[in-house]
Amino acid sequence: MDLGLKGRVAVVTGASRGIGLAIAQALAAEGVQVVAAARTSSDGLDELIQKGQARLVEVDLADREGARRLIEAAGDQIDILVNNVGAAPARTGGFLSVTDEQWEEAFNINLFATVRVTREALPVMLARGRGSIVNISSVNAVFPDPGVIDYAATKSALANFSKGLSKEVGGRGIRVNTVSPGPVETEVWTGSEGIAATVSQAAGGAPEDVIAQVAASMVTGRFSKPAEVADAVLMLASDRMGNVTGANITVDGGFLTTW
Repeated sequence: MDLGLKGRVAVVTGASRGIGLAIAQALAAEGVQVVAAARTSSDGLDELIQKGQARLVEVDLADREGARRLIEAAGDQIDILVNNVGAAPARTGGFLSVTDEQWEEAFNINLFATVRVTREALPVMLARGRGSIVNISSVNAVFPDPGVIDYAATKSALANFSKGLSKEVGGRGIRVNTVSPGPVETEVWTGSEGIAATVSQAAGGAPEDVIAQVAASMVTGRFSKPAEVADAVLMLASDRMGNVTGANITVDGGFLTTW
């Protein structure tokens, strides 16, 4: 299926690894020129850059000025904005162990980075009279989990922000949607400092056991792949879903068992 994305420009945050890299790769495969925001590059992103399909803007979006520098570097054409950057540290010590600083860090990277990048990019889209914004949320927006209590709160706020903005700008050609992954096969879960390793260390087990237990809670019995999340983003970014705004697509293998 031709999604009609060739020749468009997309800004993707957190684009060097995991879901962000998969999104950048999928967009590039559709002929989109990708402006990839990341603190550092990676082998996968370097490959896109070498092929002329992407360019890297090295920026830390936890920095208040990072969003401005990113959008200035992107230029005067932004057709697609994918706010993906985020972090989900496991809080094995419970609520009382999470400090003010950790709460602030969680909101800064998971919510305010998206708010700031969107604030900078939106005038560019409005000037062109069209654009698609896709924010990467999480099933934790509606599935509170004490093990990631601050992360879940930030994603709930992100979902609310996205819905509210969609109502403001929908009549001006800008669509705003979210994609909510469940557990995904990335370093966030499987890395040496990821959720599975952190939880297993606290519980005295093995990371593989944690992953197996979580996978068993999904109808499909497995984690989602980054490319599967990227496919949902592609559809929302394209005109094939031109009258879809304020919506959320869940990619979770049936993890959420309610509507």
